[in-house]
Amino acid sequence: MSTRIETRFKACAAEGRAALVTFVTAGDPDFETSLALLKALPAAGADIIEFGVPFTDPMADGPAIQAAGLRALAAGQTLAKTLAMVKTFREGDDTTPVVLMGYYNPVYVYGVERFLNDAKAAGVDGLVVVDLPPEEDNELCLPALAAGLDFIRLATPTTDDKRLPAVLAHTAGFVYYVSITGITGAAQADPAAVGQAVTRIKRHTALPVAVGFGVKTPESAAAIAANADGVVVGSALIDALRATLDAEDRATPATLPAVTDLVGRLADAVRGVRRQAAE
Repeated sequence: MSTRIETRFKACAAEGRAALVTFVTAGDPDFETSLALLKALPAAGADIIEFGVPFTDPMADGPAIQAAGLRALAAGQTLAKTLAMVKTFREGDDTTPVVLMGYYNPVYVYGVERFLNDAKAAGVDGLVVVDLPPEEDNELCLPALAAGLDFIRLATPTTDDKRLPAVLAHTAGFVYYVSITGITGAAQADPAAVGQAVTRIKRHTALPVAVGFGVKTPESAAAIAANADGVVVGSALIDALRATLDAEDRATPATLPAVTDLVGRLADAVRGVRRQAAE
């Protein structure tokens, strides 16, 4: 049986376009606003949702997502609440893939077996855990796959052909290509370099390749969409949300529309580009 992730990428490919993958942090700036945003993203144009699990030491994240995580934690967000949000989302949407993205510590504290059972029951489709390399697959990757959850691995500009097979060995769902060296939101992706990297990765796997960590505008999303199977946007959405908060970091009436409007413009840009691989 096809997974939601596989089904969605196939549907986008059939349309000759890349998928738009949107990242927001669970619980930012508060539980209710975050849940409303999660529910609104598909209608705004998101094909796949990455839901960030806030953590106190987010080493791969830039200032925008770090601040989002701190806002969420200050508002009382937990891993259990994040799973509850996904479960509520699933009551109204059984087709949009949801991927939890974060770090191993919250999962370890929660308990791996309990987490995987609860995540599957809530309707989570996949996991991106940025601080677990292939050498630690027994910790979470292999148990996740056995539980029916895709374990999505990151590849970077420094992942050479010698390292790539190890990275891809147990990857499922899609490959997440980090387009820049450094943290999220730190620089703009180079479409030409990204295109070469995607081509190289595809020599090693049949999985879709989604590109993120350097896509900030509809224009840059369109440029990446020409070669990638998916375009991931995160920091730009977090910035749009943050710009609407009041002096106490509370949501305002402008918060939800600011994010969904940007998602709509990103979706229009991605859908307007016919992937070279599909021509």
